[in-house]
Amino acid sequence: MPSDLVIVYHRQPYEEVEENGKIVFRENKSPNGIVPTLKSFFGSVDHGSWIAWKLADDPENPDFEQRVEINDAYGQYSVSRLPLSADQVREFYHVTSKEAFWPILHGFKERYNYDPVDWANFQAVNRRFAEAAAEEASEDALVWVHDYNLWLVPGYLRALRPDVRIAFFHHTPFPSADMFNLLPWRKEIARSLLACDDVGFHIPRYAANFVSVARSLFDVETTERQPVPDKWIAEGTALTERVLPNVIRYKGHDINVSVTPVGVDVGYIDKCARSEEAEANCAAIRQDLGDTKLILSVGRTDYTKGGTEQLSSFERLLENNPELRGNIRLMHVSVSANRNMAAYEEVQNEIEQTAGRVNGRFGTLDWQPVALISRAIPFTSLVSYYRAADVVWTTPLADGMNLVAKEYVASRIDGDGVLVLSEFAGAAVELGEAVIANPFSHRSMDRAILTALDMPEEERRRRMASLRDAVRGNDVRNWTPGSLKIKPTSTEVSAA
Repeated sequence: MPSDLVIVYHRQPYEEVEENGKIVFRENKSPNGIVPTLKSFFGSVDHGSWIAWKLADDPENPDFEQRVEINDAYGQYSVSRLPLSADQVREFYHVTSKEAFWPILHGFKERYNYDPVDWANFQAVNRRFAEAAAEEASEDALVWVHDYNLWLVPGYLRALRPDVRIAFFHHTPFPSADMFNLLPWRKEIARSLLACDDVGFHIPRYAANFVSVARSLFDVETTERQPVPDKWIAEGTALTERVLPNVIRYKGHDINVSVTPVGVDVGYIDKCARSEEAEANCAAIRQDLGDTKLILSVGRTDYTKGGTEQLSSFERLLENNPELRGNIRLMHVSVSANRNMAAYEEVQNEIEQTAGRVNGRFGTLDWQPVALISRAIPFTSLVSYYRAADVVWTTPLADGMNLVAKEYVASRIDGDGVLVLSEFAGAAVELGEAVIANPFSHRSMDRAILTALDMPEEERRRRMASLRDAVRGNDVRNWTPGSLKIKPTSTEVSAA
């Protein structure tokens, strides 16, 4: 059945598990996240499709079930699974996407390595995604492509289906031309994005960077500009932009450049935070802490997240402020997302060594300054820690958005708590009332965490009220595919 909405994302929209010898599809553990958010759009159409890859021992096996029909709480939709071998996945995702693209997107050119890239494989995988989307899409359908590992899909899809509307959303930072143009495939990538009808980003800076890249490589005209809304201007942060080029033209084709920052499901988080379980867990955590203040840090094990830099700042804090010893604790959650990659294993080792050094230097029989957690915490449990924490400290060196910051704010139904946030996280543009830190500066990092710990209650509550207004005002349920509209269901049409 042709689909009016086709979502192209590398992950499948469910958890595939084996029960009693049979493969079953489970809903994602938490409805708060990008996959459930994207699935929610299927409720707006008669039939939707999702394109993803699936690991296959033999991609040529004729018995591989490439298309499955799903009927769940989000509606009825098809999932087209592209069978990829382990080698194809490694080349497409772990090598090209993570070793070549990821460092450039986040400004770490010293970690950039394109020598092992199999570009032909990356092209082939992207072409298969495009072919699957072309097959699923109805006439004038909206095809919504997500993230940098599918950069080439719009170009291939436009050639196959000139009738469809193509939107692309970039979930990571988008760098300036000086950084992006280090990629030898820069023209092919940019040309593909210029085949879209709408290209979306979290914040105006990333959108402006994309336009600068396009203009550096092609004869691209900026046809419309608009002032950036005040809600996205945070003085004193590195990523603030004043003017947004919102329409560009390439070879007679207009491309909308949209800014649609991803939010969190405020209602779901609020419900979790107000549950009896969260109330009891929060009380237990606070009782265990006594008068000790809890600093909470949550992130993935990645060199972009600044985990080692943060732990080093905590070490300096204890060294220079002996009165804090025994009176504060840092719960540092760092979950490995790529256990088989040397770069991430190196980061994990650094984090463990630094945490061990801090505990060895300052810990006592009764007090351990750092609790290092290297496994994922269930979201409902995490909300209890958000509620109990005096400070949430999230200071990535570069981050497209940072939803931890927004989750924390949404969890603070008591109106208290302090958020310390890196000025290089996209969320800082929206959350200017956080205590802003520069993770590249020892002085800025150390001063920010001290400011948070010493902040009077009146100021804490004033800042948190403003932060909660900002997070509520950008609930993920209001998120859209840029300027493009999803065609309504037939029921909605007849009702109109």
